[in-house]
This record gives sequence, C-alpha cells and structure tokens, in this order.
Amino acid sequence: MNKIQGRLCVFCGSKAGSKEVYTLSARRFGKAMVQRGLGLVYGGGHIGLMGILADAVLAAGGEAIGVIPKSMIEAELAHMKLTQLHVVDTMHQRKAMMADLADGFAASGSGGRISQTQASAPAHRSSGTGGIA
Repeated sequence: MNKIQGRLCVFCGSKAGSKEVYTLSARRFGKAMVQRGLGLVYGGGHIGLMGILADAVLAAGGEAIGVIPKSMIEAELAHMKLTQLHVVDTMHQRKAMMADLADGFAASGSGGRISQTQASAPAHRSSGTGGIA
C-alpha cells in the first residue's frame, strides 16, 4: 500500500449511470487519488460508482475506508474487501464519521446535481453540530 498523505471523502452514485464515461472517470479518479497519496473515505457500498471507485483505489494499492449504516450491511450492499469498514447505526452518524476521517471532500452529482447529503458533509466537520441530518 502506498503512503497515505491525506484522505478524500468522495460522494458519488450508487448506480453506474448510463454512459461508460462515468465508469471510466471513476476508475481514473481512483487511480489518480492513489498516485497523489490520497486515501478514500466513502459510503462503503460495493455497487455503482461508489464500488467502482473503491475497487480502483484498492487495485492501485491505495486505502479505501467505508462507513455504512447497519441496515445497508443487512441488505448486503457493503463492500467487504475494503481496508476498513466502519458500521454505524444512522445516516447522521455515517456522515459525521466520514467527515471526521477525511481531510477534504469531492462530490459527483447525477446530471450535475449535488444532493443534500453531499452539500452538508463539510458542515459536519466545520460546525461540529452535524450539519443537515
């Protein structure tokens, strides 16, 4: 595993999208993160762009940390080959832990849209109040 200089919390889709460019971009982004010494913090899923990004980070020898609610473990959505997988009770705890583990944030919206979860993540870190739950 490469030396980690920081961790980037990435929010992206739980679906791969209809265009191959989304998959290719996620793979390239994961590889580029590792080349720059960045570890991944994300929602812990194995599906969609989230899973593709995590797989790319791991394939490049990087660190991939997932934070997932217990309900998603029970629904068998968790990526079980991560460097670390943290299981929490609520989505609020998930966002807070992801923010605590990360040094920065990146988001890829669907069709250019950024979700409330993506937009509120930096607030978890800066305010200490959890931002928008």
